[in-house]
Amino acid sequence: MKSRLHIVVHGYVQGVFFRANTQELANRLGLTGWVRNSSNGSVEILAEGEKEKLDELLRWCQRGPSGALVEKVESEWLEFRAEFNVFSVSS
Repeated sequence: MKSRLHIVVHGYVQGVFFRANTQELANRLGLTGWVRNSSNGSVEILAEGEKEKLDELLRWCQRGPSGALVEKVESEWLEFRAEFNVFSVSS
């Protein structure tokens, strides 16, 4: 079953290649969407794909790449829209 997941990751998550690692994982998992840094220091992700693959992305966000210090992860499941063709890094 396909779904859409919005994630906000808080902590020391900028400047540690969080976005690049998220994109790499999302591409491996066959997900589409985007990842971007937010002005408040968090990283925001909007991804679409198979629910079990989105669950895997969400689990990975709990720890992030080496160098990251994840303090809190907020997530919201949304209705699948087939809005994206690729997974990209936004600025």
